[in-house]
Amino acid sequence: MTDELRKALPPLHSQEKVEDPIAVCKFYMPLNKWVWYPFEFDGEDSFFGYVVGDNPEVGYFSLEKLERIMEAYGLEQDMSFKPTRLSEIKRVHEPWLYE
Repeated sequence: MTDELRKALPPLHSQEKVEDPIAVCKFYMPLNKWVWYPFEFDGEDSFFGYVVGDNPEVGYFSLEKLERIMEAYGLEQDMSFKPTRLSEIKRVHEPWLYE
């Protein structure tokens, strides 16, 4: 993770009261549907964000885990991703919520 991205991510708990938080970046596995959208970062290892896997959910995940996934399976940062509100991301990954 770059220093620039570390600085761009808001501190952990800073968007706690925000109803529709903003994801700053996107990490994904090219060979499957898993995607991570961090909203916040503690500066060391803990992220809070939206994770799309078997069941999309908002929760905590770690930089260490993402780095292990990158080594084992390949994990990429979507360099074209622009900061996006959770509601817009959910429209892509959970469209049934908006029918």
